[in-house]
Amino acid sequence: AAHANGGVLIHAGESILLFCDNVQMEFAGQDGVEFKGEKKGRLYLTTHRMIFNNKKQDDPMVSFSFPFVTLKDVELEQPIFGANYIKGKVRAQPGGNFTGEAKFKLHFKSGGAIDFGQAMLKAAQMASRNYNGNDLPPPYTPPTSGWYAAPPPAYSANPAGYGGWVPPTHVFPDQPPANTVYMTDAPPPYPGINGNNGYSNGTGGGWTAPASAPSAAQPIQTGYYDPNNPGHAYVPPPAYYNEPPPSYDNQGKKND
Repeated sequence: AAHANGGVLIHAGESILLFCDNVQMEFAGQDGVEFKGEKKGRLYLTTHRMIFNNKKQDDPMVSFSFPFVTLKDVELEQPIFGANYIKGKVRAQPGGNFTGEAKFKLHFKSGGAIDFGQAMLKAAQMASRNYNGNDLPPPYTPPTSGWYAAPPPAYSANPAGYGGWVPPTHVFPDQPPANTVYMTDAPPPYPGINGNNGYSNGTGGGWTAPASAPSAAQPIQTGYYDPNNPGHAYVPPPAYYNEPPPSYDNQGKKND
């Protein structure tokens, strides 16, 4: 699950680079009821993936995670008539509650589709440097520990940037509302833009998080990015949506 207590749930060491409200998502290519209909909510770009949280809490799909390694054929569409949008495909993670792959479209009702999409492709490209080359998405494993309020550094990108790249926070100046970001003790099961700390034994280099970053910097999912064709990217896929496991209750939550 990528949601908890009405907010977003991220891994230990993961942080949010960009936050965008008023986003509409739709899927194709999957028959499950959870993939039906247009979904409106918030979109987060993190150091390891993209996360959509549905504002409609009684929808069969409350959240959906797009690890960079699960994405492929991502394109930034700029139609002559109509608003810009992002489209692509996401491959299922083993145990992620769907099989094969799903097509998705993301519409930014308040604008910013191209800026968000380019940042996502850049983050995926940076994460791919830390990927061990295995093209198979890692299995999805629900969090086994309780969750707690994320520390402030998790809410926003490092203003110093990441290896020379600074996310376009001037286009997306808003941070998630207070008390809407939660974190588990589990590190991301895939590499991120900030290296392989805590992830497998990959040999790729990576930027080391400053001391102010929450815990060890964790990895993102992978992707292939062609600088000569910035509107397209291949990212190995995994995505999942999942109801929070039964252990997600107030007793499992830390109060600090």
